[in-house]
Amino acid sequence: MMTCGVIGLGDMGSGLAKNLIAAGFETYGLDLDPARRAAFEAMGGTLAMDVPDLGQRCDAVFVMVMNGDQARSVMLGDTGLSQTMAAGGAIILSATIKPAEARSIGADMAESSVHLIDTPVSGGFPGAQGGTLTMMAAAPDAVLDQFAPVMEAVSANIHRVGTRPGDGQTVKACLQSLIGAQFSATFEAAALAAKAGVSGQVLLDVFSTSSAGCGVVNNALEKIIDRQFEGTGSSIHTMHKDLTIAMGLGEELGVPLHTAASAMQIFHAGRTKYPDGDNWVCTRVIEEIIGAELHRDGAK
Repeated sequence: MMTCGVIGLGDMGSGLAKNLIAAGFETYGLDLDPARRAAFEAMGGTLAMDVPDLGQRCDAVFVMVMNGDQARSVMLGDTGLSQTMAAGGAIILSATIKPAEARSIGADMAESSVHLIDTPVSGGFPGAQGGTLTMMAAAPDAVLDQFAPVMEAVSANIHRVGTRPGDGQTVKACLQSLIGAQFSATFEAAALAAKAGVSGQVLLDVFSTSSAGCGVVNNALEKIIDRQFEGTGSSIHTMHKDLTIAMGLGEELGVPLHTAASAMQIFHAGRTKYPDGDNWVCTRVIEEIIGAELHRDGAK
């Protein structure tokens, strides 16, 4: 059985590690945060000393960091994974970064004997912890076949979306432009209902059984009406970053993204006012403007 590694043990990476361990893979981890490292050890993982140490020990390494600069730092250079992993291993880029950044990393790894699988994920904290993530995987079929057992340990749906670095990130950017719009529309509808005096439970009952109901909308509305705006594993910074990537891709390709742009501004307002909040905290910004809040048992 392959030996696995996870770099970045936050809300998403800890879920990857948890499910790799549960599937029987010997799993090494690395993170700067002492609390995350302790939690990883408690679940049965083994801490690596640094990137080279982890790379030398692992056949497959998930990179679940926050941005492209961090991904490049751990993947490239004399002490990066592409240099320290054994020939035939795979770096599984599960972080969401700019497609251009993934293409650049791929180009710099062109002569490496280590494979690169560009596969951002969707499903958020519940999907990561539950092992039900959706993966948008880009790599040659032979590579994806070889490392399928590792990816299947953390994902319920693995879509082969291309063969080149950046293909996975491009699909993720398109997805996030849609999810951002769904979120922002839900926030506005919740505020409208609050001002009109509608019960949060009534709104959830109707939305969740209508054609508009879906995982994104239902989960967001649940968090809003229960006033759960922090600590739900969906930091507003992540979605703000993802919308920034989507807008950048639209600019690069000359594609107008009117709805995503509106969502971007709603998330920008939420992040500015409540930097420690989760996605749903954007609703509070709108509620403060209108002077009404949506609660499960009624608007206030």
